[in-house]
Amino acid sequence: MNLTGMLHGARLLQLAGFPTPEILGPDASDSQIKALLARHGQVFVKPVFKGGVGKKGKAGLVGRAKDLQTALAEKERLYFCEHHHGNQHAKSNGVTFEAGVPAEHEVYFSLSDNTRYRAPTMTLTHHGGVDIEELAKDQVAVVPFNPLTGLKAFVVANALSELNAPKQIISPLVQHLPNLWDLFHDYGMTTLELNPIRLRPDSRGRLTPVACDFKCGFDRDDPRWQRLNLPADLFTADSSDFEQEINTLRTYQGQSDVYVINPKGTILAPTFGGGANSLVTEMLGDDAIISSDFGGNPPYEKMKSVAAICFKHWLKQSNVLFIIGGKSNNTDIFETFRAMADALREHFGKHGAQPLYVVVGRGGPNLVRGMAVLRDTCEALGLPYRFFGFDSAMSEVVDYARRVDGWMKDGGRAQLAQRLGLGLAA
Repeated sequence: MNLTGMLHGARLLQLAGFPTPEILGPDASDSQIKALLARHGQVFVKPVFKGGVGKKGKAGLVGRAKDLQTALAEKERLYFCEHHHGNQHAKSNGVTFEAGVPAEHEVYFSLSDNTRYRAPTMTLTHHGGVDIEELAKDQVAVVPFNPLTGLKAFVVANALSELNAPKQIISPLVQHLPNLWDLFHDYGMTTLELNPIRLRPDSRGRLTPVACDFKCGFDRDDPRWQRLNLPADLFTADSSDFEQEINTLRTYQGQSDVYVINPKGTILAPTFGGGANSLVTEMLGDDAIISSDFGGNPPYEKMKSVAAICFKHWLKQSNVLFIIGGKSNNTDIFETFRAMADALREHFGKHGAQPLYVVVGRGGPNLVRGMAVLRDTCEALGLPYRFFGFDSAMSEVVDYARRVDGWMKDGGRAQLAQRLGLGLAA
């Protein structure tokens, strides 16, 4: 769950008392834009993307205007623009008009959960407005700190002193940056980035830090982000109908992470556990339809709903139903397998039988009872199956599923369809 841009970022920064430029949203009238230009001299016109999309400036997707005609022309250019960055593709839906902030100094600042230090970490440099990766290591301060005490003013002051930052920017940054820890910590964020922060002088020459761009990421399993009352569809920018249906079932107890890898794949692999997901996704490659993590001990009702959605969207094209996961510590295998078996039975009852090979690899509490339920369901539906227990290497189980998929493609699907009385057309 990622968020970029100042449309929502400015409201979040207000919770921490951090200054932002004056901003108008997509519904701004011509008179409002003209008044904004009169007050500040220039505005930046930026497209509004859902989710986290970076590198907009380098792609030429930030407009600058000093008069109303130019601002409206940039609005027309960017309102529904498309952006490609790496494997990301996004389409904007609106623009923001952000007041220009004259400044001599620009600062980069971020907070993140750092796996190297096993602690929250501040990244800070007074060479802002650029990609942080382009700077030399001695120009960037990376400072882990104690989450129990939070980001204290002396942490910021020491980092700026070690970077030999200009003295006039140290005091305003020390006053404002520690407040961002409350925003980061209180609302379940995993990352928070401001780049650039521009140091704007007032009439007396004193500097005030102003956040001119905003990025953050949330831990969806941490319910504190819900306090922000963000729009419900903000994090489903380019999700398919399948992903959006699954996302509606996501709760703090029990995960529902899915991503469509290949909509033309032939192995439907509901996976349990992040480690298993990484291995399975890599080994199956383009044969996999989805990448998923349905672990977290989901209750029967939720697991049945998740399985039913998976079957509704993908079972018709699948050769192999591949239920795979590591050895669970707390997930009740009987409950999850019973839910999936019931969903499979109901799907066949509603949509009719189809040739399908069921492969299972799992370990954990109530494994034998769970496998017995799946076995009974497969035999009742006339489906071939192969089950592997906790003592089987996961890589070998994945390889077996791939071999079954190859056999199904090489005539096995037609044989199975004939055995089920479906005819060769199936």
